[in-house]
Amino acid sequence: MKRCPTCNKTFTDQNLSFCIDDGTPLLAVAEGADETTVVSPHPPIGDQNAETKPYEPRDWQRDYQPPGSFQPAGTKRRVWPWVVGIGGAFLLGIVGLGIVLALMVPKMVRNNANTSNANTIAEQPNSNGNTNANAGAATPDSNVNINSANENAVTIDEASPAPTDTAEVLSDLTEIENEWTVANINADKSKLAYILADDYVGSTNDGKSQGKAEYIRTIERDTTIEKWAFEDLNVALRGDRATLTGRIRIQIKGQELVFNFTDKFVWRDGRWQAVGSEVTQQQ
Repeated sequence: MKRCPTCNKTFTDQNLSFCIDDGTPLLAVAEGADETTVVSPHPPIGDQNAETKPYEPRDWQRDYQPPGSFQPAGTKRRVWPWVVGIGGAFLLGIVGLGIVLALMVPKMVRNNANTSNANTIAEQPNSNGNTNANAGAATPDSNVNINSANENAVTIDEASPAPTDTAEVLSDLTEIENEWTVANINADKSKLAYILADDYVGSTNDGKSQGKAEYIRTIERDTTIEKWAFEDLNVALRGDRATLTGRIRIQIKGQELVFNFTDKFVWRDGRWQAVGSEVTQQQ
């Protein structure tokens, strides 16, 4: 027999070590002692013959569950809310990135286009309206077998203002004069149509005036020119107008001819176009 020193209850079950009420360790009691209260644990209801298990005090640290952590046995946490949340966050990230790209890409394209236009040089046909059908132009002492019929023009910003740097304009107009002369030699009408402005009016060596349409219609290929060179080129700028003066020295079958010319240009549609030409042969 055992007794609880706290509540003074006695127990006949020799397997008990602690009081079933307050968990106090039980003390052994000698036989014949006062048995005021005797508590004998009963087997579970419905199983009167079941063996009584020894009492074990509750381990509070082991069995403690914080508030909200209780989950009935046999249940599983639902995973789909997490999947939906992560998928939604990922989708929002993609949408945000798409908005940023939609705002930034057009701006970058415009900036690149402006830079490209500023640095673009037109590879356009250039011809010399101050020369007649026998005149030719290229770099000094160059040969005439130049085939530039397939040159492609580079797009130019039509809204760009006329250049104001004299050296730059002189270089551009010199290039136009060279290409213009090659177009005359090859009778390249498409190049001449590009170089000459619609209101072009020029005079030939014999004093005749020609408009753009007649100039292009009457041009003929010339195979007699062996080489040519430009001399004493000068340019005068006045707003969107430029006047180029100089000489062209042409060698035809061993004979050398020199022509003085004055060509007039206007800055139109983002490029220089010839609007007038006067040519006289130097004696």
